[in-house]
Amino acid sequence: MQIDKLVSMANQIGSFFAAMPDHQEALDGIANHLKKFWDPRMRRELLAHVDATADSGLMPLVLEALGRHRAMLG
Repeated sequence: MQIDKLVSMANQIGSFFAAMPDHQEALDGIANHLKKFWDPRMRRELLAHVDATADSGLMPLVLEALGRHRAMLG
């Protein structure tokens, strides 16, 4: 899948969970959604993109969720 599409999809998920009043719950929600609904190859590609790119195009909340839950998502 093209990385631009993955970034866009991840940001849409992040936008949804950003409305949650509890920050940790939002981070957990993003990670759980990616784990539950994304193919492992999609998650690996997104994580590789974050590792390889200074400006990944991901919203800060998504980047934080990926960082905190990397072991679960990788």
